[in-house]
Amino acid sequence: MKHLTIAAGVTVLALALAACGSSDPEPTTAGGGASAPAAAGGKVGVDFPRADSDFWNSYNKYVPQMATEQGVDLMPPTNSQNDIAKLVANTQALVSQGAKVMIMAPQDTGAIAATLDSLAEKKIPVVTVDTRPDKGNVYMVVRADNKAYGTKACEFLGEKLGGTGKVVQLMGALSSINGRDRAEAFRDCMKTKFPGITVFEEPTEWEGTKAASMLQTRLEQHPDIKGIYMHAGGVHLAPTLQVLKAKNLLVPSTDPKHIFVVSNDGIPQEFTAIRAGEIDATVSQPADLYAKYALFYAKAAAEGKTFQPGPTDHDSTIIQLPNGLEDQLPAPLVTKDNVDDPNLWGNQVK
Repeated sequence: MKHLTIAAGVTVLALALAACGSSDPEPTTAGGGASAPAAAGGKVGVDFPRADSDFWNSYNKYVPQMATEQGVDLMPPTNSQNDIAKLVANTQALVSQGAKVMIMAPQDTGAIAATLDSLAEKKIPVVTVDTRPDKGNVYMVVRADNKAYGTKACEFLGEKLGGTGKVVQLMGALSSINGRDRAEAFRDCMKTKFPGITVFEEPTEWEGTKAASMLQTRLEQHPDIKGIYMHAGGVHLAPTLQVLKAKNLLVPSTDPKHIFVVSNDGIPQEFTAIRAGEIDATVSQPADLYAKYALFYAKAAAEGKTFQPGPTDHDSTIIQLPNGLEDQLPAPLVTKDNVDDPNLWGNQVK
Protein backbone atom coordinates (compact mmCIF):
# COMPACT_ATOMS: atom_id res chain seq x y z
CA MET A 1 0.00 0.00 0.00
CA LYS A 2 1.45 3.38 -0.97
CA HIS A 3 2.35 6.03 1.60
CA LEU A 4 2.28 9.80 1.91
CA THR A 5 4.75 11.88 3.96
CA ILE A 6 3.31 14.90 5.81
CA ALA A 7 4.56 17.89 7.80
CA ALA A 8 6.38 16.36 10.75
CA GLY A 9 7.86 13.58 8.68
CA VAL A 10 5.11 11.24 9.79
CA THR A 11 4.01 8.71 7.19
CA VAL A 12 0.33 7.94 6.85
CA LEU A 13 -1.56 5.52 4.67
CA ALA A 14 -2.39 7.10 1.33
CA LEU A 15 -5.75 5.44 1.20
CA ALA A 16 -6.85 8.54 3.11
CA LEU A 17 -7.82 11.82 1.61
CA ALA A 18 -5.13 13.06 -0.76
CA ALA A 19 -5.39 16.42 0.98
CA CYS A 20 -5.23 14.73 4.38
CA GLY A 21 -4.83 17.02 7.36
CA SER A 22 -1.97 16.88 9.82
CA SER A 23 -1.16 14.01 12.11
CA ASP A 24 -1.85 16.30 15.07
CA PRO A 25 -4.00 14.32 17.56
CA GLU A 26 -6.30 17.30 18.09
CA PRO A 27 -9.76 16.91 16.53
CA THR A 28 -10.84 18.66 13.35
CA THR A 29 -13.03 21.51 14.56
CA ALA A 30 -14.42 23.23 11.45
CA GLY A 31 -18.20 23.03 11.36
CA GLY A 32 -18.38 20.75 14.37
CA GLY A 33 -15.56 18.50 13.24
CA ALA A 34 -14.71 15.00 14.35
CA SER A 35 -14.61 13.71 17.89
CA ALA A 36 -11.19 13.67 19.50
CA PRO A 37 -8.98 10.82 18.25
CA ALA A 38 -7.76 8.29 20.76
CA ALA A 39 -4.15 7.91 21.79
CA ALA A 40 -1.88 6.14 19.31
CA GLY A 41 -2.89 2.51 18.73
CA GLY A 42 -5.52 0.51 20.56
CA LYS A 43 -8.26 -2.06 20.23
CA VAL A 44 -11.14 -1.47 17.84
CA GLY A 45 -14.62 -2.58 18.83
CA VAL A 46 -17.22 -3.24 16.15
CA ASP A 47 -20.94 -3.89 16.39
CA PHE A 48 -22.72 -5.50 13.46
CA PRO A 49 -26.25 -4.09 13.02
CA ARG A 50 -28.07 -7.25 11.99
CA ALA A 51 -27.73 -10.76 10.58
CA ASP A 52 -31.06 -11.07 8.76
CA SER A 53 -29.98 -9.25 5.59
CA ASP A 54 -27.84 -10.60 2.77
CA PHE A 55 -26.17 -7.21 2.44
CA TRP A 56 -25.21 -6.98 6.11
CA ASN A 57 -24.11 -10.61 6.22
CA SER A 58 -21.67 -9.78 3.42
CA TYR A 59 -20.38 -6.75 5.32
CA ASN A 60 -20.05 -8.86 8.48
CA LYS A 61 -17.82 -11.31 6.60
CA TYR A 62 -15.64 -8.59 5.09
CA VAL A 63 -14.80 -6.93 8.42
CA PRO A 64 -12.55 -9.58 10.05
CA GLN A 65 -10.93 -10.36 6.70
CA MET A 66 -10.01 -6.74 6.06
CA ALA A 67 -9.03 -6.12 9.66
CA THR A 68 -6.35 -8.78 9.22
CA GLU A 69 -5.21 -7.23 5.93
CA GLN A 70 -4.91 -3.76 7.48
CA GLY A 71 -3.38 -4.85 10.76
CA VAL A 72 -6.29 -3.58 12.86
CA ASP A 73 -6.46 -4.83 16.46
CA LEU A 74 -10.09 -5.95 16.14
CA MET A 75 -12.01 -7.18 19.15
CA PRO A 76 -14.57 -10.01 18.73
CA PRO A 77 -17.57 -8.31 17.06
CA THR A 78 -20.99 -8.02 18.66
CA ASN A 79 -24.36 -7.97 16.85
CA SER A 80 -27.16 -5.66 17.98
CA GLN A 81 -29.81 -7.35 15.80
CA ASN A 82 -31.49 -4.10 14.71
CA ASP A 83 -32.13 -3.21 18.39
CA ILE A 84 -30.84 0.14 19.64
CA ALA A 85 -30.89 -1.03 23.27
CA LYS A 86 -28.61 -3.95 22.35
CA LEU A 87 -26.32 -1.60 20.45
CA VAL A 88 -25.97 0.60 23.53
CA ALA A 89 -25.31 -2.42 25.77
CA ASN A 90 -22.83 -3.93 23.29
CA THR A 91 -20.97 -0.64 23.04
CA GLN A 92 -20.71 -0.33 26.80
CA ALA A 93 -19.40 -3.91 27.02
CA LEU A 94 -16.76 -3.37 24.32
CA VAL A 95 -15.57 -0.16 25.96
CA SER A 96 -15.33 -1.88 29.35
CA GLN A 97 -13.21 -4.56 27.65
CA GLY A 98 -10.75 -1.98 26.34
CA ALA A 99 -12.06 -0.64 23.02
CA LYS A 100 -10.31 2.61 22.11
CA VAL A 101 -12.33 3.18 18.92
CA MET A 102 -15.85 2.03 18.04
CA ILE A 103 -17.31 1.06 14.65
CA MET A 104 -21.10 0.82 14.53
CA ALA A 105 -24.05 1.06 12.13
CA PRO A 106 -26.96 2.43 14.17
CA GLN A 107 -30.24 1.65 12.41
CA ASP A 108 -32.10 4.23 14.51
CA THR A 109 -30.02 7.31 13.78
CA GLY A 110 -31.77 9.50 16.32
CA ALA A 111 -31.63 7.27 19.40
CA ILE A 112 -27.85 6.79 19.37
CA ALA A 113 -27.00 10.43 20.28
CA ALA A 114 -26.64 9.88 24.04
CA THR A 115 -24.25 6.97 23.49
CA LEU A 116 -22.15 9.05 21.10
CA ASP A 117 -21.99 11.85 23.67
CA SER A 118 -20.86 9.37 26.32
CA LEU A 119 -18.12 8.01 24.05
CA ALA A 120 -16.96 11.54 23.23
CA GLU A 121 -16.56 12.26 26.94
CA LYS A 122 -14.36 9.17 27.19
CA LYS A 123 -12.29 10.35 24.17
CA ILE A 124 -13.35 7.26 22.20
CA PRO A 125 -13.74 8.11 18.50
CA VAL A 126 -16.65 6.57 16.60
CA VAL A 127 -16.83 5.49 12.95
CA THR A 128 -20.35 4.81 11.73
CA VAL A 129 -21.06 2.72 8.66
CA ASP A 130 -23.91 3.18 6.17
CA THR A 131 -25.92 5.39 8.53
CA ARG A 132 -25.32 8.98 9.63
CA PRO A 133 -26.32 9.75 13.24
CA ASP A 134 -28.68 12.72 13.52
CA LYS A 135 -26.77 14.08 16.53
CA GLY A 136 -23.64 13.22 18.50
CA ASN A 137 -20.02 13.56 17.39
CA VAL A 138 -18.55 11.08 14.93
CA TYR A 139 -14.95 10.78 13.77
CA MET A 140 -16.06 9.62 10.32
CA VAL A 141 -19.22 8.36 8.64
CA VAL A 142 -18.46 5.79 5.94
CA ARG A 143 -21.42 5.89 3.63
CA ALA A 144 -22.59 6.40 0.07
CA ASP A 145 -24.83 9.28 -1.03
CA ASN A 146 -28.24 7.81 -0.21
CA LYS A 147 -30.10 10.67 -1.87
CA ALA A 148 -28.39 9.64 -5.09
CA TYR A 149 -29.89 6.15 -4.58
CA GLY A 150 -33.40 7.56 -4.64
CA THR A 151 -32.67 9.83 -7.59
CA LYS A 152 -31.12 7.03 -9.66
CA ALA A 153 -34.09 4.76 -8.94
CA CYS A 154 -36.53 7.53 -9.87
CA GLU A 155 -34.80 8.32 -13.14
CA PHE A 156 -34.59 4.65 -14.11
CA LEU A 157 -38.26 3.93 -13.43
CA GLY A 158 -39.43 7.25 -14.85
CA GLU A 159 -37.72 6.57 -18.16
CA LYS A 160 -38.90 2.95 -18.32
CA LEU A 161 -42.51 4.02 -17.69
CA GLY A 162 -42.33 6.87 -20.15
CA GLY A 163 -43.25 9.39 -17.48
CA THR A 164 -46.73 8.00 -16.71
CA GLY A 165 -48.24 5.27 -14.54
CA LYS A 166 -48.09 4.07 -10.96
CA VAL A 167 -45.16 2.90 -8.81
CA VAL A 168 -44.71 1.59 -5.28
CA GLN A 169 -41.87 2.77 -3.08
CA LEU A 170 -41.04 0.10 -0.49
CA MET A 171 -39.28 2.34 2.00
CA GLY A 172 -36.97 1.40 4.84
CA ALA A 173 -37.44 2.83 8.31
CA LEU A 174 -38.01 6.58 8.43
CA SER A 175 -36.26 6.63 11.82
CA SER A 176 -33.11 6.05 9.75
CA ILE A 177 -31.39 8.79 7.78
CA ASN A 178 -31.01 6.25 4.96
CA GLY A 179 -34.74 5.61 4.75
CA ARG A 180 -35.45 9.32 4.82
CA ASP A 181 -32.79 10.24 2.25
CA ARG A 182 -33.86 7.56 -0.23
CA ALA A 183 -37.57 8.26 0.21
CA GLU A 184 -37.28 12.04 -0.04
CA ALA A 185 -34.97 11.96 -3.06
CA PHE A 186 -37.20 9.49 -4.91
CA ARG A 187 -40.33 11.51 -4.07
CA ASP A 188 -38.80 14.87 -5.02
CA CYS A 189 -37.36 13.52 -8.28
CA MET A 190 -40.72 12.05 -9.30
CA LYS A 191 -42.54 15.31 -8.55
CA THR A 192 -40.00 17.35 -10.48
CA LYS A 193 -39.12 15.14 -13.43
CA PHE A 194 -42.08 12.76 -13.79
CA PRO A 195 -45.21 14.47 -12.45
CA GLY A 196 -47.37 12.06 -14.45
CA ILE A 197 -46.31 9.13 -12.25
CA THR A 198 -48.27 8.34 -9.07
CA VAL A 199 -46.13 7.09 -6.17
CA PHE A 200 -47.51 4.89 -3.38
CA GLU A 201 -45.22 4.99 -0.32
CA GLU A 202 -44.97 2.04 2.05
CA PRO A 203 -42.73 2.30 5.19
CA THR A 204 -41.55 -1.27 5.75
CA GLU A 205 -39.17 -0.64 8.70
CA TRP A 206 -36.60 -2.71 6.72
CA GLU A 207 -38.79 -5.82 7.26
CA GLY A 208 -39.45 -8.25 4.43
CA THR A 209 -42.78 -9.50 5.77
CA LYS A 210 -44.15 -5.95 5.92
CA ALA A 211 -42.90 -5.27 2.41
CA ALA A 212 -44.68 -8.36 1.08
CA SER A 213 -47.94 -7.52 2.80
CA MET A 214 -47.91 -3.89 1.66
CA LEU A 215 -47.02 -4.78 -1.92
CA GLN A 216 -49.72 -7.46 -2.01
CA THR A 217 -52.34 -4.94 -0.86
CA ARG A 218 -51.26 -2.26 -3.32
CA LEU A 219 -51.32 -4.65 -6.26
CA GLU A 220 -54.82 -5.76 -5.32
CA GLN A 221 -55.98 -2.15 -5.10
CA HIS A 222 -54.07 -1.02 -8.21
CA PRO A 223 -53.43 -3.91 -10.61
CA ASP A 224 -52.04 -1.39 -13.13
CA ILE A 225 -48.90 -0.67 -11.04
CA LYS A 226 -45.88 -0.77 -13.35
CA GLY A 227 -42.92 0.05 -11.11
CA ILE A 228 -41.42 -0.87 -7.74
CA TYR A 229 -38.56 0.80 -5.90
CA MET A 230 -37.13 -1.33 -3.06
CA HIS A 231 -34.97 0.53 -0.54
CA ALA A 232 -33.09 -2.64 0.46
CA GLY A 233 -32.71 -5.71 -1.69
CA GLY A 234 -31.19 -7.57 1.24
CA VAL A 235 -34.58 -7.69 2.98
CA HIS A 236 -37.04 -6.73 0.21
CA LEU A 237 -35.93 -8.84 -2.77
CA ALA A 238 -37.15 -12.31 -1.83
CA PRO A 239 -40.60 -11.27 -0.54
CA THR A 240 -41.15 -8.97 -3.53
CA LEU A 241 -40.33 -11.74 -5.99
CA GLN A 242 -42.63 -14.12 -4.10
CA VAL A 243 -45.54 -11.69 -4.40
CA LEU A 244 -44.91 -11.05 -8.10
CA LYS A 245 -44.55 -14.76 -8.82
CA ALA A 246 -47.81 -15.56 -7.02
CA LYS A 247 -49.57 -13.02 -9.23
CA ASN A 248 -47.91 -14.32 -12.43
CA LEU A 249 -46.14 -11.02 -12.90
CA LEU A 250 -42.57 -12.31 -13.22
CA VAL A 251 -42.52 -11.90 -16.98
CA PRO A 252 -39.93 -10.52 -19.44
CA SER A 253 -39.59 -6.77 -19.85
CA THR A 254 -41.09 -7.08 -23.33
CA ASP A 255 -44.34 -8.43 -21.87
CA PRO A 256 -47.00 -5.74 -21.22
CA LYS A 257 -47.56 -7.23 -17.75
CA HIS A 258 -43.94 -6.64 -16.71
CA ILE A 259 -43.42 -4.53 -13.59
CA PHE A 260 -40.10 -2.70 -13.62
CA VAL A 261 -38.22 -3.18 -10.36
CA VAL A 262 -35.19 -1.24 -9.13
CA SER A 263 -33.48 -2.02 -5.84
CA ASN A 264 -30.66 -0.91 -3.55
CA ASP A 265 -27.76 -3.02 -2.19
CA GLY A 266 -25.93 -4.82 -5.00
CA ILE A 267 -26.02 -8.27 -3.42
CA PRO A 268 -25.34 -11.35 -5.60
CA GLN A 269 -29.01 -12.36 -5.39
CA GLU A 270 -30.02 -9.07 -7.05
CA PHE A 271 -27.52 -9.65 -9.84
CA THR A 272 -28.97 -13.13 -10.39
CA ALA A 273 -32.46 -11.61 -10.54
CA ILE A 274 -31.30 -8.99 -13.07
CA ARG A 275 -29.78 -11.68 -15.29
CA ALA A 276 -33.02 -13.67 -15.06
CA GLY A 277 -35.10 -10.61 -15.97
CA GLU A 278 -36.93 -10.71 -12.62
CA ILE A 279 -35.78 -7.23 -11.60
CA ASP A 280 -34.31 -4.55 -13.81
CA ALA A 281 -31.72 -2.63 -11.79
CA THR A 282 -30.09 -2.06 -8.43
CA VAL A 283 -27.73 0.48 -6.90
CA SER A 284 -24.61 -1.29 -5.71
CA GLN A 285 -24.04 -0.23 -2.12
CA PRO A 286 -20.37 -1.10 -1.49
CA ALA A 287 -20.32 -3.61 1.38
CA ASP A 288 -16.64 -4.32 0.76
CA LEU A 289 -15.65 -0.65 0.81
CA TYR A 290 -17.79 -0.01 3.88
CA ALA A 291 -15.74 -2.60 5.75
CA LYS A 292 -12.43 -1.49 4.25
CA TYR A 293 -12.73 2.20 5.00
CA ALA A 294 -14.50 1.81 8.34
CA LEU A 295 -11.45 -0.12 9.50
CA PHE A 296 -9.06 2.31 7.81
CA TYR A 297 -10.59 5.31 9.60
CA ALA A 298 -10.82 3.43 12.90
CA LYS A 299 -7.12 2.67 12.71
CA ALA A 300 -6.38 6.28 11.75
CA ALA A 301 -8.40 7.50 14.73
CA ALA A 302 -6.51 5.21 17.07
CA GLU A 303 -3.25 6.63 15.70
CA GLY A 304 -4.37 10.23 16.23
CA LYS A 305 -4.78 11.25 12.59
CA THR A 306 -7.32 13.80 11.35
CA PHE A 307 -8.90 14.55 7.96
CA GLN A 308 -10.35 17.49 6.06
CA PRO A 309 -13.24 17.75 3.57
CA GLY A 310 -12.43 17.25 -0.11
CA PRO A 311 -11.84 14.58 -2.78
CA THR A 312 -10.03 11.38 -1.84
CA ASP A 313 -7.75 9.11 -3.84
CA HIS A 314 -10.36 6.32 -3.75
CA ASP A 315 -12.99 8.02 -5.94
CA SER A 316 -15.02 9.46 -3.09
CA THR A 317 -15.51 12.81 -1.39
CA ILE A 318 -15.27 13.68 2.30
CA ILE A 319 -17.93 16.21 3.28
CA GLN A 320 -18.34 18.30 6.43
CA LEU A 321 -21.28 17.45 8.71
CA PRO A 322 -22.53 19.45 11.69
CA ASN A 323 -21.29 16.61 13.90
CA GLY A 324 -18.23 15.29 12.07
CA LEU A 325 -17.12 14.15 8.62
CA GLU A 326 -18.54 11.76 6.03
CA ASP A 327 -16.67 9.86 3.32
CA GLN A 328 -19.20 9.36 0.52
CA LEU A 329 -18.17 6.26 -1.42
CA PRO A 330 -19.24 5.54 -5.02
CA ALA A 331 -22.39 3.44 -5.59
CA PRO A 332 -23.08 2.69 -9.29
CA LEU A 333 -26.41 1.77 -10.90
CA VAL A 334 -26.36 -1.84 -12.11
CA THR A 335 -28.53 -3.04 -15.01
CA LYS A 336 -28.41 -5.92 -17.48
CA ASP A 337 -25.78 -3.90 -19.37
CA ASN A 338 -23.14 -3.97 -16.62
CA VAL A 339 -24.31 -6.70 -14.23
CA ASP A 340 -21.32 -8.92 -15.11
CA ASP A 341 -18.72 -6.25 -14.28
CA PRO A 342 -16.07 -8.15 -12.23
CA ASN A 343 -15.29 -4.99 -10.25
CA LEU A 344 -18.70 -5.04 -8.56
CA TRP A 345 -18.40 -6.53 -5.07
CA GLY A 346 -21.53 -8.61 -5.67
CA ASN A 347 -19.61 -10.51 -8.35
CA GLN A 348 -16.69 -11.18 -6.03
CA VAL A 349 -18.57 -12.93 -3.23
CA LYS A 350 -17.63 -16.58 -2.98
